[in-house]
Amino acid sequence: MTQGAGQGPAVRTDTVRDFRVPAYVQQTGEPPAEPAAPPAEPEGYTPTQRDLPVINRGDTVQVTVPEAASEPVDGGSPGPLYVVGDCHGYLDELTAALHEQGLIDTDGAWSAGNARLWFLGDFTDRGPDGIGVIDLVMRLSAEAAAAGGYCKALMGNHELLLLGAKRFGDTPVNSGAGTATFQAAWLLNGGQKSDMDRLQDVHLQWMSRLDAMELADGHLLMHSDTTVYLDYGDSIEAVNDTIREALTRKDADECWELFRKFTKRFAFRDESGPSAVRELLDAFGGTRVVHGHSPIPYLLGEVGSEEGEDSEGPKVEGPHVYADGLAIAMDGGVTMAGKLLVRRLPLED
Repeated sequence: MTQGAGQGPAVRTDTVRDFRVPAYVQQTGEPPAEPAAPPAEPEGYTPTQRDLPVINRGDTVQVTVPEAASEPVDGGSPGPLYVVGDCHGYLDELTAALHEQGLIDTDGAWSAGNARLWFLGDFTDRGPDGIGVIDLVMRLSAEAAAAGGYCKALMGNHELLLLGAKRFGDTPVNSGAGTATFQAAWLLNGGQKSDMDRLQDVHLQWMSRLDAMELADGHLLMHSDTTVYLDYGDSIEAVNDTIREALTRKDADECWELFRKFTKRFAFRDESGPSAVRELLDAFGGTRVVHGHSPIPYLLGEVGSEEGEDSEGPKVEGPHVYADGLAIAMDGGVTMAGKLLVRRLPLED
């Protein structure tokens, strides 16, 4: 696999605190401040403005990647199950978190034998080396399979966004609230020129084939904390097939509708959250939903400063269990100086 080249520090862009994405508008000047804990998105919501703050970090630390083993190893019973929250191009934080959990060694090679590892999506944008993150996940997939385990990944809304920006660029799409383009939405939501410059066919093919959801040891794994998955099928297989087929058709408006829907969030946060989770579990199976997408600091109303008033960022120690214990949030807010989370499931309650 191709290893990501070294990147400089991430470029900080102006952001808004509220990461709802309202109707597509052309903005000038500084956006107004918004509440730390935004309400759920209204009808007609369309993802065409920035939705999360980006706080600068240092240069990305690159890991030397050895060649993956070529021969698979027969495994017995399944190994331990791990999940990874949103990475957003922070390769050094990802490698550190994987090493801390014993999943890779000091050289960045798979070291967890028959362990099972799931990434919950959002590999690129906002951080300095999204392509490096994708290359690492692709390589670990081969190495884990050779060791008798696996490393797999789910589709996030930022994979849909990057695919759309590459395929359709400035082609106008019907956003439901005016005219939008994937290119504009990608830039507003942290798109990095260095990622686009290094994007290859192998990355596009890999992203377009990702599943949207999976069931593992009673955990319903998905990227977004939304019930829109129900719009695409009545089983996990049907949802995955429907989304994959939609991407194969390469229709700009259809891909935009996918992106728009999977950028929705907060379905499990309020009083109706437990019933929303149960609706998904009844349809697709499992006893708990595990998701990324919405950063834990926002779910808790604890948002770090964008201007250094709280230089250490929000305090995230681990996953957030909520909705009557039925949902686990795994996005630790790495883009806002939070934490990139890698955890073994089931969590110790």
